[in-house]
Amino acid sequence: MSLNGTAAHETLAGLPPLVARALEVARAHGFEHSCRPEQGRLIQALAQGAGARIGESGTGCGVGLAWLASGAAPGVRLVSVERDPVRAALAAEVFAGRPQVEVVHGDWTELYGRGPFDLLVLDGGGQGKDAGPAADPLRLLAPGGTVVVDDFTPTTGWPPLHEGKPDTARLHWLEHPALRATEVRLAPDLGSVVATLRADADRG
Repeated sequence: MSLNGTAAHETLAGLPPLVARALEVARAHGFEHSCRPEQGRLIQALAQGAGARIGESGTGCGVGLAWLASGAAPGVRLVSVERDPVRAALAAEVFAGRPQVEVVHGDWTELYGRGPFDLLVLDGGGQGKDAGPAADPLRLLAPGGTVVVDDFTPTTGWPPLHEGKPDTARLHWLEHPALRATEVRLAPDLGSVVATLRADADRG
């Protein structure tokens, strides 16, 4: 979730209708931490190439999920997990009438029982930030699947730093032996790690 991500959409025209609807709900309920539009466009583009299943942690009021659904091909299933029951219910209303989209109230680990995913966006748990556990890409990704971890400050040197120390969460993904990973700069103050499961990854 991004600080002021909801407000960052305010001056943009031509948003996908589903994204606009989710933003209306976020604004109406004072939820300011939606994904930023730069991130939304990235995951929308990646969703266009995803196969059968897309997953997300941290639904919020559904803005990021709306970007994903706006890019996904017909027949692709989407599941997003939100730990706050009120936000989960609000997001489910946004996607009412879209049976291919499911919003689940629960911890991000609910995704383990609903994969594997061709595209996985970690925005509300599973990133390995703030001493929390990192999701296991070998369990969550389908062969050739892609994971996106957002809300990083762009790297300016090596190793990447967070509060003056090596950014262990970012390094976890960039150096994961099962992944081929890179950092994508989306704005001067925003970057995402995008990683694909290696064909030769050892699933044990």
